[in-house]
Amino acid sequence: MYYIYHIPGKKVGVTRDLIDRVTTQQGYSPDEYEVLDQSTDIDYISNREIELQQSYGYKVDRKLYKNLFNNMKINATEMTSTFPFSLEKLKGKLKDHLGESWETVYGKFKLNDRTTKWIINNAKESMYDAQRSYIYNKAFFEKFVNKNLKQAKVNAREVCSDTLDHIEAMKAELVSHARAQSNGASNEIYTDLEPTPTVKFLFDDIREWAKERGLYDKGDTKTQYLKLMEEAGELGRAILKDDQVEFNDAIGDMVVVLTNLAHLGGTSIEICIDEAYEVIAKRTGKMVNGTFVKDGK
Repeated sequence: MYYIYHIPGKKVGVTRDLIDRVTTQQGYSPDEYEVLDQSTDIDYISNREIELQQSYGYKVDRKLYKNLFNNMKINATEMTSTFPFSLEKLKGKLKDHLGESWETVYGKFKLNDRTTKWIINNAKESMYDAQRSYIYNKAFFEKFVNKNLKQAKVNAREVCSDTLDHIEAMKAELVSHARAQSNGASNEIYTDLEPTPTVKFLFDDIREWAKERGLYDKGDTKTQYLKLMEEAGELGRAILKDDQVEFNDAIGDMVVVLTNLAHLGGTSIEICIDEAYEVIAKRTGKMVNGTFVKDGK
């Protein structure tokens, strides 16, 4: 929520935290200022602030609040992200820029209530300039980005498991219905069910995740193939170590890479799976030393 506050005889301003911004930083108690308007719409609140500054006869800000909101110049290197504020001012400045994001080698970082609190607690003063402070990108990544990715993988695996159970149940129901209709006269059963919307959405989410990180703009099939080989190596190590957690993680990573590889190759993983199944569904053969060998080989 954005608040337009009025300090009589002084100013009209905008903040997302009245206590911190107006009371703590500027020294005005709640009975010394009033809230003129509030909204979650930054465009509305930015224009409204200018209108109220004009109507009260105060100096009008040269830039709209929304433009200041997206104007925090964060310098991101491979190791750190540096903010143009001292440790003393960092808390208030970050809260005024909630929602802003910046690019790092670990992906896009974003300011929200949780990440801002962590930054305030973990920021260090720059050894070169006391008016600047910084955080370590790797620590931020492990705390928020990587943790969320791992949880997303867990959720995806759980959804996939539930979805496959649902598909099998539907197939069994169709088989029973077909047999009942034919009174056992036909053995033909239709099993080419469409994937449920949940599975389709998972692939869409993977593609959206990759698009946001520039993978489709800057990556290609060769780099994704190398990534696939890397993940295959992780899978091999998990099998040798009999590590179920890493086994699941490696297969999930390979599905993500295959989804992106297919997209970069001008197709989709759904089409690839459908075409592969059309072939293997009609294939006959037998198991030899733990491997399925198709007829004709």
